[in-house]
Amino acid sequence: MKYSEQLIVERAIAEYTNGAATFPLDKNECVLLVIDMQDEFVKPGWTSSWIPEATRQVPKIKKVIEVCREHGVPVIYTVFSKTHAYLDRPKYGHLMPNRFPDLGLDESWFVEGEVWKDLSPKENEVVIRKCSYGAFYDTPLETILKNLERNTVIISGTLTNCCCGTTARQGYERGFKVIVGSDITSTYTQEMQDAELSTLRFAFARVMTSEEILHEITRCVE
Repeated sequence: MKYSEQLIVERAIAEYTNGAATFPLDKNECVLLVIDMQDEFVKPGWTSSWIPEATRQVPKIKKVIEVCREHGVPVIYTVFSKTHAYLDRPKYGHLMPNRFPDLGLDESWFVEGEVWKDLSPKENEVVIRKCSYGAFYDTPLETILKNLERNTVIISGTLTNCCCGTTARQGYERGFKVIVGSDITSTYTQEMQDAELSTLRFAFARVMTSEEILHEITRCVE
């Protein structure tokens, strides 16, 4: 069989748009990652890093957190905060344009790493203080997942095309099954959201809505 350019391109477009990873969601194998839903990204207008869609998604993410807790799915949070005198950061991160240097950086931001009040972790839930975009980079996340005997991560939070997408790629490359919530991850525009979800859908993750995720979690039998 010969593969024409048109066939290959059409197939790629179809899978970017509607492709689906074939692994199932088993609640007994999952953890929920709540990525960077902290004041700096969620509190309206407080910092230049505010993601308005993250604020709007709080109720949906809260519902997913509550259902996961009810059904024994561990919830793990990540935040940016001051760690190791900031010496654990990628060296040239401060030169990236996403820092919006023209808007100014307040030294009080990203210090405490407080999860947004409506999504506060419980006392026994893990909060990982990460130093870069991906939740696996220089953190104990992989060890924690192995100790929990969980092989699947459900990703929620912000930004879809930075921290969430990087975490999805890192998880995939470490042998974990990755699920990305299409309406519980956020970035600046729908165009950016769709572009990143298409890439993740094509090569790294199963992309599902929050309703689909909750349906799978609640239907699973012990």
